[in-house]
Amino acid sequence: MKFDVLNKNGEKVSSVELSDAVFGITPNEKVMHAAVVNFLANQRQGTQSTKTRAEVSGGGRKPWRQKGTGHARQGSTRAPQWTHGGVALGPKPRDYSYTLNKKVKRLAIKSALSDKAANGNLIIVDSLAVEEYKTKTVVNLLAAVGAEGKSLVATAALEEKLVKSAANIPGVKTSMAANVNTYDVLNADKLVVDLDGAKKLEEVFA
Repeated sequence: MKFDVLNKNGEKVSSVELSDAVFGITPNEKVMHAAVVNFLANQRQGTQSTKTRAEVSGGGRKPWRQKGTGHARQGSTRAPQWTHGGVALGPKPRDYSYTLNKKVKRLAIKSALSDKAANGNLIIVDSLAVEEYKTKTVVNLLAAVGAEGKSLVATAALEEKLVKSAANIPGVKTSMAANVNTYDVLNADKLVVDLDGAKKLEEVFA
């Protein structure tokens, strides 16, 4: 597949041919869904916790005798049906993470990249390096290439000035090309990548 390469002013300066095996496959929705669910599950801290009747303080004494009071029989004021009692079957800390097959993850990211390419939401820029730490510079750059709003900016190497300048732009996330994941690609409206980054994506996922 051939893609236009833009400069920072949004002007076409050249074109590049990228592998159909990465940017031209038919997207597999089921696999992309599985990858997104896996990513979100792995982000969960799993620190929620409730106390059982054994962990709530108090309730050591039987509140009234077993028979003859007219009340229902009770053994503790910390049983789940009591106010201030323990919680029955409540959540406890747990690990929600699980692993996906490597081939599934690879197919998912290639499907996401191909989807972006097919819908014209993949923008390749000759260079994304900026000369100063300035948010406005990155805002103007993204506007020039048509990537306002939610966008994922990927570079081949770490561009520290770009990363810090884009850090407080709402909806904009930066990443190294080799580290992009299916969730971030699908969550962004536009994928902006520098020329070396596009070749890195091709190299890593082909």
